[in-house]
Amino acid sequence: MRRYPLDRMSSTPDRDQSSGQDSGLTYAGAGVDIGEGDRFVEIIQQHVRRTHGPRVIHNPFGFAGLFRLDYDESLFRKNYREPVLVACADGVGSKIKLAVDLDRYETIGVDLVAMNVNDLIVQGAEPLFFLDYIACGKLVPERMEKIVAGIAGACRFCRCAILGGETAEMPDVYSADELDLAGFSVGVAELGRVMDPSRVEPGDVVIGLESDGVHSNGFSLVHRILESSDLDPTRIYPELDEHKTLGEVLLAPTRLYARPLVRVMKNYTVKKVITGMAHITGGGLAGNLERALHAKIDAVIDRSAWNTHPVFPFLQEHGNVAPEEMDRVFNMGIGFCMIVRESFAASIQKQLLRLGERPVVIGRIERGSGQVVLSEA
Repeated sequence: MRRYPLDRMSSTPDRDQSSGQDSGLTYAGAGVDIGEGDRFVEIIQQHVRRTHGPRVIHNPFGFAGLFRLDYDESLFRKNYREPVLVACADGVGSKIKLAVDLDRYETIGVDLVAMNVNDLIVQGAEPLFFLDYIACGKLVPERMEKIVAGIAGACRFCRCAILGGETAEMPDVYSADELDLAGFSVGVAELGRVMDPSRVEPGDVVIGLESDGVHSNGFSLVHRILESSDLDPTRIYPELDEHKTLGEVLLAPTRLYARPLVRVMKNYTVKKVITGMAHITGGGLAGNLERALHAKIDAVIDRSAWNTHPVFPFLQEHGNVAPEEMDRVFNMGIGFCMIVRESFAASIQKQLLRLGERPVVIGRIERGSGQVVLSEA
């Protein structure tokens, strides 16, 4: 095991590595290279420290990270009178398999951060810090650095500090090329502004934020489609993208919605004009948006309101996947939903556009029974 975002941990090498004498079985002989772990720690420090602000407390050789909640206490109290910590954990699923197969690791760390911070903001929380866990069969520092660089870049974008992490080299569990990633994020929200489905009312508007593709859900089905068809991930398919290979399109990272949404939420600290949110992950738009509804309303969604990302009809055609299954598994072009009061919908759309998002009004809230109704206008 190697804990890395904190300062470099000391380790005791096997006797045969330090003295040259034969001491029988060794950790290195079992497939775990402590020296490579130490080298990895040194390599990634530059990426990790770039995510640190004044709230992170320097803790050399610590076994856990330290983060101040009372930094600039007067400002903190102004923003949060009843602060609530919000936490979540998630991974990137089998998308990591495609990254390994294509030897492309630059964006998978972005996915890891996005899958966590996008869930945090659903509750109305501002991300504070992030931790990651990387498991592998063989530690290759240069490969791991690309992953951590992606994590660090995403954390900087979201103004979220990397506070700790763990890399586990387990040759008995994973083959030499196998990897798995998990992330953990903690944020803060004002108690009175934590999202509550009971606030959603008939007449509210559903704004969808477009996705950048498959994001990080449904890749078990993606792998089956690739296996059952003659699709080549290293080939360019012009009908999909004239400049990127299929693999590059599929590896496009999950969009980071946290930073723009936090900016928008801070513009409404008195009026509760944002009544619900949903991160569209496994289960599709209907399965996730339902979680923002109570039992006396429906969200009626107009399927023709947005342009479906081209990767979805492409996968559907080559995999002969039923439309209902596509809707159940993939985001189909909408990566995040906001439910807002109708009189504020236009203003919120304009703010999101200025912040680089692609917002579309995709539906309305009506009286019902807690369901999402997908229709074609």
